[in-house]
Amino acid sequence: MISLVLASGNPGKAREFRAALGDSVQLSLITDYVPDFSVVEDGDTFHENARIKAEAACNFTGLPALADDSGLCVYYLGGEPGVRSARYAGETAGDDDNNLLLQQRMQNARSKRGAHFVSAVCLKVPGQPPRFATGMVFGTILAGPKGHNGFGYDPLFQVFGQERTLAEMSVTEKNLISHRGLALRQMASIIGEVLGGGR
Repeated sequence: MISLVLASGNPGKAREFRAALGDSVQLSLITDYVPDFSVVEDGDTFHENARIKAEAACNFTGLPALADDSGLCVYYLGGEPGVRSARYAGETAGDDDNNLLLQQRMQNARSKRGAHFVSAVCLKVPGQPPRFATGMVFGTILAGPKGHNGFGYDPLFQVFGQERTLAEMSVTEKNLISHRGLALRQMASIIGEVLGGGR
């Protein structure tokens, strides 16, 4: 069994990580060790922010750490919200606030509603350089939310080739096609190579 700490306190994200990585990985949350864990995500890219979080969690716990930085890039908005996806409506904004702001800014977009999600996942093992995996999924921003699963912008993101949003899919369905699911499948191979056990 490989023990890893996830640099997040988000239970929705933890469910997706556990489902994608399988039974060979025992994943704990950084908030199990540091309840008020917080880092300044001041990187200019998803990869930089993932590295910042993974290195912080590794340093706090002394354990191999995983982190991801994911975000939504909307073409009509010039790539916004991008690396500020989680804080789009402000530093203390929640999912509902961010989704509402996105809908407001997309009011005049009409047919120009293309977007993609990006996930950069970083593995930091003590004494080793960080390793990365990346996934992307393409789709369309809807005028209103659909579905109650997932988190973040999932209710507004309809995947290309699907009639459903990410929020209308189960965790298993979402992991098969999502940006994070794709990145985590790559990362599962890296974890197996670096820490043994594979899957």
